[in-house]
Amino acid sequence: MENNDLLEEAMKYGFIQDQQVWLKPFMNYPARQVGDVKESENDSLIYFAKRFSMFREKVNTLLERIATSENKGSFLMKVLHMKEQVGNYDALGDFEAMYQILTKAEEEINETIKQNREKNLAIKIGLIKEAEELQDSIDWKEASEKLKELRSTWIKTGPVDKELTEEIEERFKTPIEAFFERKKNFFEDKKRMQNHAYEKYRDLIRQSIALQNSEDWEGTTARLKQLQNQWKEIDSSLPRKVTSKLWTDFRKAHNHFFERLKVKINNEKNASREQFYETNYDKKKQLVDEANTLLEHHNLGDAVRRAKELQAEWKKVGPVHPTVSDQVWEQFIKACDRIFETSSLEHYIRKRQQNNNERLNEQENLHARINALKDFIKSDKGELEVLEQNLDKLSDSPSNDTFRNMLQGKIRNFKRKINTKQEMINGLKEKLEAYTNNA
Repeated sequence: MENNDLLEEAMKYGFIQDQQVWLKPFMNYPARQVGDVKESENDSLIYFAKRFSMFREKVNTLLERIATSENKGSFLMKVLHMKEQVGNYDALGDFEAMYQILTKAEEEINETIKQNREKNLAIKIGLIKEAEELQDSIDWKEASEKLKELRSTWIKTGPVDKELTEEIEERFKTPIEAFFERKKNFFEDKKRMQNHAYEKYRDLIRQSIALQNSEDWEGTTARLKQLQNQWKEIDSSLPRKVTSKLWTDFRKAHNHFFERLKVKINNEKNASREQFYETNYDKKKQLVDEANTLLEHHNLGDAVRRAKELQAEWKKVGPVHPTVSDQVWEQFIKACDRIFETSSLEHYIRKRQQNNNERLNEQENLHARINALKDFIKSDKGELEVLEQNLDKLSDSPSNDTFRNMLQGKIRNFKRKINTKQEMINGLKEKLEAYTNNA
């Protein structure tokens, strides 16, 4: 704007009196001095008109920022501050127009804030309903994660009307605090139960250690079996790592006693073989019992390693009576087979899921294992059929006895492994049926 235009604008809204520059009254604001005449009256009027142009430019800049911002509510205080400057900014110009513009901007911002707070209220009411639906959940991990997400969303959601803030905050906080209080009580109870179970285990270990050097072979063997049964009866939810360590300490004392017993038996073996049959049978039944419970007390990798150790220990145990030899061996090898077949199955499933980047739920995992075992059985039956055909083609010549015995052994092994896989399928189907019934 040229100086002449600025001078005309200044004289429209201001005047000179006693060498002072005055702004004319407008709206409810009285006339007020905005400065002094420095050089000439016209230069002073032009100077304060330019200052008004600067003020108007600040207003326009503020309005542009509001127009392009998604968070218009954050500019409310700036608009109110700018309105306050209308009454005290030293300049000459149409402050009334600026006031009206800023008032309109204030009203629009307040309307936006009102709409946002109504939207925020709707969002927070929805979050409250979700929190209330989760407050009685016993799926502690998943519910905790969801409630944390709800709390994060709540924090990110803007405010509601002040008169509703306290009520709405309390409604949201109540179900969350109720859930986490229940969770805390649950895990405190669980911890107490775990501590009780831990002390029971430790007591059985102490009793076992006290008996490990006993010379009362028969009485101590019976007592150790009682301790083993008591161990099985303990209802524990201790972490697998803890129970595995306790079980190792427990078995160490038992193994120490039975190793001493084995030495005693070996020393007396030449005197009377028959008297060792029962002891050996007990030892083998213990190995069977342990093999049958390996998957309960150990993770799969430890169970496989222990099963191999048990097989080595089995070879060291002397013979049992021929009437029970095959029976106890069948029990032991079936227990080991179940561990090794489970390991093979899990390795296959894990590798397939990694290769295919699969993410399966519990029900899908059960189906995947059942189908894999069916495929394994199909493959085993194919090999079994070939072995049986080869055996049928073999002549009765004594020279073929060794090969015949080898084929017959392989056939027995395949049949046993097929039966083991079928038993695993039946167990998985029971789990699947239970999962479906509980779904």
